[in-house]
Amino acid sequence: MAVDTGTAPEVARVELVIGGMTCAACAARVQARLNKVSGVTAAVNLSTERAYITAPPQVSVPDLVGVVQAAGYTAELARPPVPDAGAEADDAAVRRLRRRLVLALVFFVPLTDVSIVLSVLPWTRFPGWQWFLVALAAPVATWAAWPFHAAALRQARHLSSSMDTLVSLGILAACGWSVYAMFVLDRGRGGLSGLANLLHGSGGGIYLEVAASVTTFLLAGRLYEARARRTAGQAMRELAAAGAKDVCVLEDDGTERRIPAGALRAGQRFVVRPGERIAADGEVESGQSAVDRSMMTGESVPADAAAGDAVTGGTIALTGRMVVRADKVGKDTQLAHLIAMVEQAQAGKAAIQRLADRICAVFVPAVLACAALTLAGWLLAGSAAGHAVSAALAVLIIACPCALGLATPAALVVASGRGAQLGIFIKGYQALESSRAIDTVVLDKTGTVTTGQMTVTGVQVLPGTSRASLLRYAGSVEQASEHAVAAAITAVAAAEPVTLAVADGFTALPGLGARGTVDGREVVLGRSRLFADRGVEVPAELAAWCRAREEAGCTTVLVAWDEVARGAVAVTDTVKPSAARAVARLRGLGLRPVLLTGDNAATARAVAAVAGIEEVLSEALPAAKARVIEDLQAPGRAVAMVGDGVNDGPALAAARLGLALGSGTDVAICAADMILLRDDLDVVPDAITLARATFRTIRANLAWAFCYNVLAIPLAALGFLNPLVAAATMTLSSVFVVWNSLRLRRLSVPGQRAAR
Repeated sequence: MAVDTGTAPEVARVELVIGGMTCAACAARVQARLNKVSGVTAAVNLSTERAYITAPPQVSVPDLVGVVQAAGYTAELARPPVPDAGAEADDAAVRRLRRRLVLALVFFVPLTDVSIVLSVLPWTRFPGWQWFLVALAAPVATWAAWPFHAAALRQARHLSSSMDTLVSLGILAACGWSVYAMFVLDRGRGGLSGLANLLHGSGGGIYLEVAASVTTFLLAGRLYEARARRTAGQAMRELAAAGAKDVCVLEDDGTERRIPAGALRAGQRFVVRPGERIAADGEVESGQSAVDRSMMTGESVPADAAAGDAVTGGTIALTGRMVVRADKVGKDTQLAHLIAMVEQAQAGKAAIQRLADRICAVFVPAVLACAALTLAGWLLAGSAAGHAVSAALAVLIIACPCALGLATPAALVVASGRGAQLGIFIKGYQALESSRAIDTVVLDKTGTVTTGQMTVTGVQVLPGTSRASLLRYAGSVEQASEHAVAAAITAVAAAEPVTLAVADGFTALPGLGARGTVDGREVVLGRSRLFADRGVEVPAELAAWCRAREEAGCTTVLVAWDEVARGAVAVTDTVKPSAARAVARLRGLGLRPVLLTGDNAATARAVAAVAGIEEVLSEALPAAKARVIEDLQAPGRAVAMVGDGVNDGPALAAARLGLALGSGTDVAICAADMILLRDDLDVVPDAITLARATFRTIRANLAWAFCYNVLAIPLAALGFLNPLVAAATMTLSSVFVVWNSLRLRRLSVPGQRAAR
């Protein structure tokens, strides 16, 4: 059920599915209407098409649905997700846009060529040329452009407007004027050339290619958005499906039976075997296992869990069998709460409108008013009705948002291509707008600044013991374990010129280490506590070496056989080679780097020192990471967050700009504004450089397009601007916007050169 009264009976939390939203202005309009209802607090997320509402009990769900419908959109109560239903809807939307775009491209190319030739060179016209152009333009201006017309009609019924209104009016005005020019004005030209038409001011320019170009390029932009939205939705669906599909419930009589994970109830006991995901948050009743918690906490070292320890749903048991009592299931688990936090944080960012939408919010009514005043003014001045109508139509034609409509999608399409070359995927306009204000970059540690894999960084042997012997005995025992530390020791031992043996009687000692028999000798590996419990003395020089390594952020493993300490191995999650260079580049961009991690302070400081980061925030739980971001932004700072884990999801969504590594988890990818596909950390400053350059390009495009309209509309209204000149100017305006956007293909970034 999507209505949750929670712990506070005086309010209800409602989630609505909103239909018909096409842009950020739509989301802002719905949110504003809902927030006008007394006692209601709403946040609308355009990407997920959801409205998250807190309402008093006297406001019912039908009341809220009615408010949304009164704004011109559809709404219904969100239902429990049906598997693959969301994917099918997203795929269908992408397919519909793709079909419209393909049709527009098929007709747009020949229409442009033929229309220009026939308009400028009248002697090339053949019998029925007008109908030929109409046949080429009609499918584009009607069926392909229908999403814009439908949105404009819906908004007009509710006395509102947006970019869709301007696009629809521009397409219709350009087509209407062109038909009038071809079938009415052209009859009186007497075969004048295009140049003579221009000199005599007879007008009658043909603008069908303008209508087709606006439709084609804007459909390309809409398709790009729809594909990005589908990716985000798929990531969230995959995350929800990443938990255990079924669970082995342990009955009171000791029998086991498999049930769907969704049927598990709090208080039931279930069995977790090595390699299985833990189905719910709970407490271990018996057994032990190393648990991979990296998805939830970001810690690269698995944690040992035994009787009495708490475990989290979604994490993976690596070694032994455990019996767990479920405490929290379904939407009450920590994973479900993290997903909810991501969605709420994303909804909070949806209120930021795009630049083009903000311009059109003023520009559309102004153009309509100017056209109406032009018509009325010429009629009151005693001009013929035909001349008055022509002047009013000229205003609408000149205001046709060709360059204005191309300004953002053209730059975004070019930037996406350049981003693909750099290993950067821009999910939408929000990333571009956010990049300009960023002053702080918060970097997750594990998997972002570090490799996320344990590596042996040091081996210390005592006199009388060789390195080869130490690694042979240690590797022979550890190769029987699935622990990340054991895997690192086994890997370095296998790389040495030694032969590993099969350890007899291998035993994992949860939280302490392991032991086994190699060549008839009992070998023990583990922490100093294990050695103290067994009465094995650790020489002072070896203990000092271990302390120094641990202060540097390493995990140390002591090795002994025949009850005598022989040496130790230091293991750590190594810093990426590109980290220091990337941090220096971030500072060069005027940004302040901060390291944020759920790991301990000593390890965090050691990693920060290698990467060149001065500010460190450690031991932060997933929810705390989001609060840290909010606290950093509270004084007015703009924060970019870089992460890869589920635990980073809320922080990525809460940040002004979220950047997720492509190798990260689905929730991180879903929460972020940009996805970074390269493995080296140089991709972070590259992404910010690309986003800033793209945003500057869009602003330049919008400034040009807007200034063109501001200057041209008054001239058209006063009758000074010949439509043929307007057509040429409009074409040049669009060419400038496309050329300016194409310059992004040549954007050079230092990180690309360093990565080669």
